Amino acid sequence: MSKKLHLHLDADTSSKALYNALLERGHDVTRTPTEWMPLDASDEGQLLGATAQGRAIFTYNIRDFIFLGEQYPHHAGIILAYQKSMSLNDIINALDRVLQETKADEWVGQTRWLNDWRK
Repeated sequence: MSKKLHLHLDADTSSKALYNALLERGHDVTRTPTEWMPLDASDEGQLLGATAQGRAIFTYNIRDFIFLGEQYPHHAGIILAYQKSMSLNDIINALDRVLQETKADEWVGQTRWLNDWRK
């Protein structure tokens, strides 16, 4: 049986409003900073930390994370969005769909756009 997808919000996407909204919808979400991820962690550190925790990562830092995804092909998943391309409500709804409709094993090594889950 496939595990549910767990998510980490990187330093760029780590708003309390987004984090709390996803928690309220019953999702397993962490955010930078956390006990295993300091606020000043590098992008590489955030990807590797999320992967070590079995979590896909959501980021606006597109260029760096596309490169990191290629450098570390066994990551737990990278979800990309352009900053300010979607409202907070649209982001919440799209991430809710990702977390409900996909499983963790579908994300290993995958870098995908959040816009694919936008209604």
